[in-house]
Amino acid sequence: MRKLLSISFVLLLTLSAVLAGCSSKEEAGGEAGSKKIKIVAAHNQTSPDNPYQTGLLKFKEVAESKSNGDIEVEVHAGTIGTEESELVEKLKLGAADVVLVSPGFMTQTGIKEIDLLALPYLFDSYEHWEKVVDGEVGEEMAKLVNEKSNNDFKLVGYWSAGVRHYYGKKPIEKMEDLKGMTFRTQTSGVIADYWKQTGAIPTSIAWGELYQALQQNVVDSSENSYPYFIQQNHHKTDNGKYITETGHDFTTRFLLVNGKKFDSYTKEQQDIILEAAEASVQAEREAVYAQEEEYKKKAIDEGASVNEIDRTPFIELAEPLQEKAAKDMGAEELLKKIKDLK
Repeated sequence: MRKLLSISFVLLLTLSAVLAGCSSKEEAGGEAGSKKIKIVAAHNQTSPDNPYQTGLLKFKEVAESKSNGDIEVEVHAGTIGTEESELVEKLKLGAADVVLVSPGFMTQTGIKEIDLLALPYLFDSYEHWEKVVDGEVGEEMAKLVNEKSNNDFKLVGYWSAGVRHYYGKKPIEKMEDLKGMTFRTQTSGVIADYWKQTGAIPTSIAWGELYQALQQNVVDSSENSYPYFIQQNHHKTDNGKYITETGHDFTTRFLLVNGKKFDSYTKEQQDIILEAAEASVQAEREAVYAQEEEYKKKAIDEGASVNEIDRTPFIELAEPLQEKAAKDMGAEELLKKIKDLK
């Protein structure tokens, strides 16, 4: 009798272990060793119509559907930070898992070569820009970001933020018209040096405070692409209603994940995240390209004035700065590759 009870007890323990194992696999999405993960994805724009939001919602859609819900994505539009520095700090600390950041900010993390992509008049068309970021140069940049950040950052996609133009309290007909004007842009580095040479005075204003600064005459002018500054109604202020299409920057934005956390995911989860990133790139770019014309028309319909300008003097001013910056960065070969793709 005791022997029979002993055998029954062993069988009961074995059955319990099997059931526990099945339960664990179900909770982990059916794959041994895997588990459900939640990804916090964030950008710094507050408008729900912004292309950034379009891109991250596509990331969410693909990640969740491909993983059968084992990957949950929470998208934040400016709700956990409207400054890039806040978002990157959250990425490093693990409070965010996917963020958008510009080349200018990335240089502050010690990866100086990345600022090459933000040089004035480096690109002359979207086609040229795409050849660069989707090709060999883009691959080299991604490798640099990962290695020089000690795997804190993994670059998983290149987004666009449109073509940047001047807008201010008066139209620009020639470069001399910028002389003495306060101009909201970067206040250090090559970009600041460039605008100083045009005669403008680079001024630092937080993006979230720029509408009020333009409205209250704190700053004379600014620069950005149509979808971004029109959605913020900058064109409705006295110091933002004159738009001159300088086209000085086909902007690049980096879709980053925390490299160390990425490495901790299963191979299947990593593949899904990369697939979601690729889908987000296409969705975000398509949104930007479509909104360029849409928001230009909106600006004109709402009373803004738009004029074109001969960009030749601006381009000629930029070229020696590009060469010097590339030399200082140790990125002369990368600059040559970019120019060869025109």
